[in-house]
Amino acid sequence: MTFRLGTFNIENLMSRFDFSGFRNQLKQDRVLRLFEVKSEAEYQRLEEARTIAHTDDTRQMSALAIADCDADILCLQEADNMVALQAFEYGYLFRMVGNGYRQKFLVEGNDSRGIDVAVLMREQTRDGQQIECLNVVSHAGLTYEDLDLFSDTLAANNRPLDRIFKRDCLELDLRIGGRPFSLFVVHFKSMGPARDGLDGRAATMPVRTAEALAVRRIIEKRFAGQMQDAMFAICGDMNDYQERIDILGDRRAGYNFVPQREATSALDVFSRDGFAENVIRRRPELDRWTLFHSRGPEERHLCQLDYIWLSPALSRRNATVVPEIIRGGQPFRTIFPPGQDVERFPRTGWDRPKASDHCPVVVPLEL
Repeated sequence: MTFRLGTFNIENLMSRFDFSGFRNQLKQDRVLRLFEVKSEAEYQRLEEARTIAHTDDTRQMSALAIADCDADILCLQEADNMVALQAFEYGYLFRMVGNGYRQKFLVEGNDSRGIDVAVLMREQTRDGQQIECLNVVSHAGLTYEDLDLFSDTLAANNRPLDRIFKRDCLELDLRIGGRPFSLFVVHFKSMGPARDGLDGRAATMPVRTAEALAVRRIIEKRFAGQMQDAMFAICGDMNDYQERIDILGDRRAGYNFVPQREATSALDVFSRDGFAENVIRRRPELDRWTLFHSRGPEERHLCQLDYIWLSPALSRRNATVVPEIIRGGQPFRTIFPPGQDVERFPRTGWDRPKASDHCPVVVPLEL
């Protein structure tokens, strides 16, 4: 009996408009800067029209990416709320996959923009095994003090009673074909801009490290004395990487792809001492990326931000499986290593529309 487990940062699946760009140009869409907008009311009207037109193409591509995943259980990041999730499924995803994801789980978390983690599940796997959810637990309320995770590296910008998870760690106890499986869905702290003399990744590393430590402690408590036999996976956008692929050169002279190993990462918390396996590392070194990062020709790289970590027992049971990365929704500005180019979804643009800035990841698993 197998099931397909996937994860996807769907990028701002919102059910509301953001008009803050009228007063804060950093939040203003670039297209509106081309026009003279004389009043806030006019700005709101134009922003509504722009958002609606852009969103339709985007969500068609998001649905195509999910359809290509063909996951029985799909973890999502950046979902606004259950209303947005249901509207997306009914208006877009249903047209791609039919009556697929009748079970939906979303708990409002801590994100200041209101984006949450969620899980979509079929009622049965493709081979007819029942998928049951026995329990759902949000860990959004946990503080650094609760888990004794406050440290000097956190003290500059955090307090002991601050919540650990910037969104949530959503825990689901499932039964698939009568067999137990636990799922932990996360969306760690984003890297953000440089500050305090550090680049954005380094400046926010302590927060992500604490989030990873918190996930590990939750799991170790949940499976105390049973870790070697526990069937669990940790999925989500973890906003960090242990390796990247620097992109050198240009279109005219040709590109050179140079793998780099990071000296430290928040995700070392999971990989050290065999706690869990990043199953995407089973793919070739140049073919593990799920996001293209670019700040112009001087700073471009490919990296993995989206993860499916398997428990030791689940990893051993599935020693030969290799995950898929769905890249058909990437915009044309994304620079692919040789031999990796894919057919893009219809109407994909140079920068937008696109399915998401992230690529979905899916893996078939045997319990």
